[in-house]
Amino acid sequence: MKLLNKGNAKTIKGEKVGFRTYGIHLSPFNKSGFSVCKWASKGCASACLDTAGRGVMSNVQRARITKTQFLFQDREGFLSQLRKEIRSALVSSERKGLVPCFRLNLTSDFEWEGTGIFEEFPEAQFYDYTKGKRRMMSYLTGNLPPNYHLTYSRSEKKRDDVHSQSFLASGGNVAVVFRGELPKTWQGFEVIDGDESDLRFLDGKSKVIGLVEKGRAKKDESGFVVEGKPS
Repeated sequence: MKLLNKGNAKTIKGEKVGFRTYGIHLSPFNKSGFSVCKWASKGCASACLDTAGRGVMSNVQRARITKTQFLFQDREGFLSQLRKEIRSALVSSERKGLVPCFRLNLTSDFEWEGTGIFEEFPEAQFYDYTKGKRRMMSYLTGNLPPNYHLTYSRSEKKRDDVHSQSFLASGGNVAVVFRGELPKTWQGFEVIDGDESDLRFLDGKSKVIGLVEKGRAKKDESGFVVEGKPS
């Protein structure tokens, strides 16, 4: 069972500009019996992309559950295999003239810091989204490895807009899901189209990463999806 894939319909867009994203689809929340999304809000859970595209297939769901159980039941075995696959990805990408990057949380928010993976591959770019405020603060204060980029993911939780503004003011980026047309600004900060590619580490600083509602998010009424009125 391979852990890394060569991206999905969104991440593969990066190949047009010379990057190849390798990622891991874990089973979100506690569907596997183990929690990998401990900061998830109700809105996030209901709009999760876990069942988007091929994710709707039962065999894909089983594979994600199996990977997640592997991580928690045999952590060293999982990390050993992940290291081998990263080494292989580095070689394969170089042969194709592509720059490899890695998003280990395609459908999860697991804390990979502390596993040693980032430090072992300093030449590789890693990136993720997170709803963990503490994780985001660690990133902004330089307490995470320099080759790991984090984008904060806004939720509908009370006061989360205040936290998002604080992260933006500190140079961090915040992903916001919008309904309809993306606005030019949100909370006074520039909105860029996050659906053009998944290469978040190229976005610059203090950017709102605008994502258009997809799948189950189209029915969201929790406040997770923001009305996209041009400003």
